[in-house]
Amino acid sequence: MKIGLVTDSTSDLPRDLVDRHAIEVVPAILNLGKTSYEDGEGMTREAFYDRLPGLTISPTTSAPSVGSFQVRYEKLLAEGAEMILSIHPPDNLSGIFNAARLAADSFADRVHVLDSGQLSLGLGYQVLAAAEAIAREAVISEILEMVASIRRRVRVMALLDTMEYLRRSGRVSWAKAMVGGLLNLKPMIELRFGMVERVGQVRTRAQGIQRLFESIQSWQPLERLAILHTNAEVAARQFLDDLNPNLTVPALVVNVTTVIGTHVGPNGLGFAAIPIL
Repeated sequence: MKIGLVTDSTSDLPRDLVDRHAIEVVPAILNLGKTSYEDGEGMTREAFYDRLPGLTISPTTSAPSVGSFQVRYEKLLAEGAEMILSIHPPDNLSGIFNAARLAADSFADRVHVLDSGQLSLGLGYQVLAAAEAIAREAVISEILEMVASIRRRVRVMALLDTMEYLRRSGRVSWAKAMVGGLLNLKPMIELRFGMVERVGQVRTRAQGIQRLFESIQSWQPLERLAILHTNAEVAARQFLDDLNPNLTVPALVVNVTTVIGTHVGPNGLGFAAIPIL
Protein backbone atom coordinates (compact mmCIF):
# COMPACT_ATOMS: atom_id res chain seq x y z
CA MET A 1 0.00 0.00 0.00
CA LYS A 2 1.32 3.42 -0.96
CA ILE A 3 0.97 5.84 1.95
CA GLY A 4 1.30 9.63 1.72
CA LEU A 5 2.53 11.77 4.61
CA VAL A 6 1.49 15.31 5.52
CA THR A 7 2.50 17.59 8.37
CA ASP A 8 2.77 21.34 8.91
CA SER A 9 5.61 23.79 9.43
CA THR A 10 5.44 23.63 13.24
CA SER A 11 7.16 20.23 12.90
CA ASP A 12 10.46 22.08 12.25
CA LEU A 13 11.77 19.26 10.05
CA PRO A 14 14.90 20.29 8.13
CA ARG A 15 14.39 20.65 4.40
CA ASP A 16 16.74 17.79 3.49
CA LEU A 17 14.65 15.32 5.51
CA VAL A 18 11.40 16.68 4.05
CA ASP A 19 12.74 16.25 0.52
CA ARG A 20 14.28 12.84 1.17
CA HIS A 21 11.00 11.39 2.40
CA ALA A 22 8.64 13.38 0.13
CA ILE A 23 6.76 14.80 3.11
CA GLU A 24 4.11 17.39 2.32
CA VAL A 25 4.50 20.36 4.71
CA VAL A 26 1.62 22.85 4.97
CA PRO A 27 2.85 26.26 6.20
CA ALA A 28 1.25 27.92 9.21
CA ILE A 29 0.64 31.68 9.07
CA LEU A 30 2.54 34.48 10.80
CA ASN A 31 0.73 37.81 11.08
CA LEU A 32 2.73 41.02 11.52
CA GLY A 33 0.29 43.91 11.68
CA LYS A 34 -1.66 43.88 8.42
CA THR A 35 0.84 41.61 6.67
CA SER A 36 0.59 37.83 6.74
CA TYR A 37 3.40 35.45 5.84
CA GLU A 38 3.30 31.77 5.10
CA ASP A 39 5.77 30.20 7.49
CA GLY A 40 9.18 30.17 5.83
CA GLU A 41 8.26 32.64 3.09
CA GLY A 42 9.00 36.36 2.99
CA MET A 43 10.88 36.56 6.29
CA THR A 44 13.71 34.48 7.67
CA ARG A 45 13.64 33.17 11.19
CA GLU A 46 16.74 35.15 12.02
CA ALA A 47 15.22 38.42 10.81
CA PHE A 48 12.00 37.79 12.71
CA TYR A 49 13.70 37.15 16.04
CA ASP A 50 15.87 40.22 15.57
CA ARG A 51 12.74 42.33 15.07
CA LEU A 52 10.51 40.71 17.69
CA PRO A 53 11.62 42.63 20.84
CA GLY A 54 11.10 45.99 19.11
CA LEU A 55 7.64 45.34 17.68
CA THR A 56 5.00 47.67 19.10
CA ILE A 57 2.15 45.36 18.05
CA SER A 58 2.56 41.74 19.07
CA PRO A 59 2.60 39.32 16.14
CA THR A 60 -0.04 36.62 15.98
CA THR A 61 -0.27 33.25 14.32
CA SER A 62 -3.04 31.38 12.56
CA ALA A 63 -3.68 27.95 11.13
CA PRO A 64 -3.53 27.22 7.40
CA SER A 65 -6.89 27.12 5.67
CA VAL A 66 -8.84 23.92 5.31
CA GLY A 67 -8.33 24.28 1.57
CA SER A 68 -4.55 24.23 2.01
CA PHE A 69 -4.79 20.74 3.43
CA GLN A 70 -7.33 19.59 0.85
CA VAL A 71 -4.93 20.58 -1.94
CA ARG A 72 -2.12 18.50 -0.39
CA TYR A 73 -4.38 15.49 0.16
CA GLU A 74 -5.68 15.66 -3.41
CA LYS A 75 -2.12 15.89 -4.74
CA LEU A 76 -0.96 12.77 -2.89
CA LEU A 77 -4.03 10.77 -3.88
CA ALA A 78 -3.57 11.81 -7.51
CA GLU A 79 0.02 10.57 -7.28
CA GLY A 80 -1.20 7.13 -6.25
CA ALA A 81 -1.40 7.22 -2.46
CA GLU A 82 -4.03 4.81 -1.17
CA MET A 83 -3.95 6.28 2.33
CA ILE A 84 -2.63 9.49 3.89
CA LEU A 85 -1.33 10.10 7.41
CA SER A 86 -1.52 13.75 8.48
CA ILE A 87 0.31 14.50 11.76
CA HIS A 88 -0.07 17.82 13.58
CA PRO A 89 0.18 19.75 16.87
CA PRO A 90 -2.46 19.33 19.61
CA ASP A 91 -5.76 21.10 19.06
CA ASN A 92 -5.62 22.84 22.44
CA LEU A 93 -2.47 24.70 21.34
CA SER A 94 -3.23 25.32 17.68
CA GLY A 95 -6.08 25.39 15.19
CA ILE A 96 -3.95 23.41 12.74
CA PHE A 97 -5.22 20.00 13.86
CA ASN A 98 -8.85 21.07 13.43
CA ALA A 99 -8.19 22.51 9.95
CA ALA A 100 -6.58 19.22 8.89
CA ARG A 101 -9.44 17.21 10.41
CA LEU A 102 -12.07 19.25 8.60
CA ALA A 103 -10.17 18.84 5.34
CA ALA A 104 -9.93 15.09 5.90
CA ASP A 105 -13.72 14.83 6.18
CA SER A 106 -13.90 15.28 2.39
CA PHE A 107 -11.84 12.13 1.81
CA ALA A 108 -13.71 9.55 3.91
CA ASP A 109 -11.33 7.00 5.44
CA ARG A 110 -8.44 7.69 3.06
CA VAL A 111 -6.98 10.43 5.29
CA HIS A 112 -6.12 9.82 8.95
CA VAL A 113 -5.30 12.88 11.06
CA LEU A 114 -3.16 12.29 14.15
CA ASP A 115 -2.70 14.58 17.16
CA SER A 116 1.00 14.44 18.04
CA GLY A 117 0.58 16.13 21.41
CA GLN A 118 3.76 18.04 20.56
CA LEU A 119 5.41 20.94 18.74
CA SER A 120 8.70 21.44 16.88
CA LEU A 121 10.81 18.27 16.72
CA GLY A 122 8.57 16.66 19.34
CA LEU A 123 6.12 16.56 16.42
CA GLY A 124 8.77 16.31 13.73
CA TYR A 125 10.30 13.13 15.08
CA GLN A 126 6.87 11.46 14.98
CA VAL A 127 6.54 12.45 11.33
CA LEU A 128 10.06 11.19 10.64
CA ALA A 129 9.28 7.85 12.32
CA ALA A 130 6.28 7.48 10.04
CA ALA A 131 8.35 8.43 7.00
CA GLU A 132 11.05 5.88 7.79
CA ALA A 133 8.47 3.16 8.40
CA ILE A 134 6.76 4.01 5.09
CA ALA A 135 10.14 3.75 3.34
CA ARG A 136 10.52 0.23 4.78
CA GLU A 137 7.07 -0.61 3.37
CA ALA A 138 5.69 -1.30 6.82
CA VAL A 139 1.97 -1.98 7.13
CA ILE A 140 -0.24 0.76 8.54
CA SER A 141 -0.53 -0.83 12.00
CA GLU A 142 3.26 -0.89 12.33
CA ILE A 143 3.54 2.72 11.19
CA LEU A 144 0.98 3.87 13.71
CA GLU A 145 2.76 1.98 16.49
CA MET A 146 6.09 3.61 15.56
CA VAL A 147 4.47 7.04 15.76
CA ALA A 148 2.78 6.20 19.06
CA SER A 149 6.08 4.96 20.49
CA ILE A 150 7.79 8.28 19.74
CA ARG A 151 4.82 10.20 21.14
CA ARG A 152 5.02 8.27 24.42
CA ARG A 153 8.76 8.70 24.82
CA VAL A 154 9.65 12.13 23.47
CA ARG A 155 10.64 14.83 25.96
CA VAL A 156 10.57 18.50 24.95
CA MET A 157 11.93 21.02 27.42
CA ALA A 158 13.00 24.65 27.07
CA LEU A 159 14.57 27.54 28.95
CA LEU A 160 12.89 30.83 28.03
CA ASP A 161 14.58 34.18 28.37
CA THR A 162 11.36 35.69 29.76
CA MET A 163 7.78 34.70 30.54
CA GLU A 164 6.45 37.78 28.73
CA TYR A 165 5.86 36.31 25.26
CA LEU A 166 4.19 33.18 26.61
CA ARG A 167 1.95 35.32 28.81
CA ARG A 168 1.01 37.60 25.91
CA SER A 169 0.11 34.70 23.66
CA GLY A 170 -2.75 33.59 25.89
CA ARG A 171 -2.29 30.01 24.64
CA VAL A 172 -1.31 28.66 28.08
CA SER A 173 -3.80 29.29 30.89
CA TRP A 174 -1.33 29.44 33.77
CA ALA A 175 0.98 31.82 31.90
CA LYS A 176 -1.68 34.54 31.70
CA ALA A 177 -1.61 34.97 35.47
CA MET A 178 2.18 35.13 35.75
CA VAL A 179 3.13 38.76 36.31
CA GLY A 180 5.41 40.84 38.46
CA GLY A 181 8.57 39.29 39.85
CA LEU A 182 8.32 36.08 37.83
CA LEU A 183 8.79 38.08 34.65
CA ASN A 184 12.32 38.81 35.86
CA LEU A 185 13.04 35.09 36.17
CA LYS A 186 13.76 32.65 33.38
CA PRO A 187 11.05 29.98 33.20
CA MET A 188 11.67 26.32 32.44
CA ILE A 189 8.83 24.64 30.56
CA GLU A 190 8.08 21.15 29.31
CA LEU A 191 5.56 20.09 26.67
CA ARG A 192 3.95 16.72 27.39
CA PHE A 193 0.88 15.26 25.68
CA GLY A 194 -0.41 18.63 24.55
CA MET A 195 0.13 20.47 27.83
CA VAL A 196 2.71 23.20 28.45
CA GLU A 197 3.88 22.72 32.02
CA ARG A 198 6.06 25.04 34.10
CA VAL A 199 8.76 22.88 35.63
CA GLY A 200 10.62 25.64 37.45
CA GLN A 201 12.38 28.94 37.02
CA VAL A 202 15.95 30.14 37.43
CA ARG A 203 17.58 33.48 38.06
CA THR A 204 20.40 33.10 35.56
CA ARG A 205 20.73 31.61 32.11
CA ALA A 206 23.68 29.52 33.26
CA GLN A 207 21.52 27.88 35.92
CA GLY A 208 18.86 27.09 33.33
CA ILE A 209 21.34 25.59 30.89
CA GLN A 210 22.68 23.40 33.67
CA ARG A 211 19.13 22.20 34.40
CA LEU A 212 18.62 21.33 30.72
CA PHE A 213 21.94 19.49 30.69
CA GLU A 214 21.04 17.45 33.77
CA SER A 215 17.63 16.56 32.35
CA ILE A 216 19.09 15.17 29.14
CA GLN A 217 21.74 13.25 31.07
CA SER A 218 19.04 11.66 33.22
CA TRP A 219 17.26 10.33 30.11
CA GLN A 220 20.29 8.76 28.45
CA PRO A 221 20.69 6.70 26.34
CA LEU A 222 18.90 8.54 23.57
CA GLU A 223 17.56 7.38 20.24
CA ARG A 224 17.43 10.90 18.78
CA LEU A 225 18.14 14.44 19.93
CA ALA A 226 17.47 17.91 18.56
CA ILE A 227 18.76 21.07 20.20
CA LEU A 228 16.14 23.78 19.72
CA HIS A 229 16.69 27.53 19.93
CA THR A 230 15.15 30.85 18.98
CA ASN A 231 18.04 32.78 17.44
CA ALA A 232 20.58 31.42 19.92
CA GLU A 233 22.59 29.19 17.60
CA VAL A 234 25.97 29.81 19.24
CA ALA A 235 24.57 28.75 22.62
CA ALA A 236 22.78 25.77 21.05
CA ARG A 237 25.92 24.45 19.37
CA GLN A 238 27.99 24.99 22.51
CA PHE A 239 25.36 23.10 24.49
CA LEU A 240 25.53 20.19 22.04
CA ASP A 241 29.35 20.19 22.12
CA ASP A 242 29.36 20.09 25.91
CA LEU A 243 26.77 17.33 25.97
CA ASN A 244 28.57 15.22 23.35
CA PRO A 245 25.77 12.63 23.18
CA ASN A 246 26.39 9.07 22.03
CA LEU A 247 23.93 8.77 19.15
CA THR A 248 23.69 6.52 16.11
CA VAL A 249 21.85 9.32 14.26
CA PRO A 250 23.42 12.81 14.28
CA ALA A 251 21.73 15.36 16.53
CA LEU A 252 19.91 18.27 14.88
CA VAL A 253 20.30 21.95 15.74
CA VAL A 254 17.15 23.85 14.79
CA ASN A 255 16.19 27.52 14.94
CA VAL A 256 12.54 27.08 15.87
CA THR A 257 9.88 28.31 13.46
CA THR A 258 8.59 31.86 13.94
CA VAL A 259 5.07 30.50 14.44
CA ILE A 260 6.23 28.88 17.69
CA GLY A 261 8.83 31.55 18.53
CA THR A 262 6.14 34.23 18.55
CA HIS A 263 4.85 32.65 21.76
CA VAL A 264 8.18 31.93 23.49
CA GLY A 265 10.34 34.86 22.41
CA PRO A 266 13.96 35.13 21.24
CA ASN A 267 17.02 33.63 22.93
CA GLY A 268 15.22 30.47 24.03
CA LEU A 269 17.13 27.21 24.31
CA GLY A 270 15.78 23.70 24.63
CA PHE A 271 15.69 20.19 23.22
CA ALA A 272 13.56 17.38 21.88
CA ALA A 273 14.94 14.06 23.12
CA ILE A 274 13.76 10.50 22.59
CA PRO A 275 15.00 8.20 25.34
CA ILE A 276 15.53 4.53 24.60
CA LEU A 277 13.30 2.70 27.06
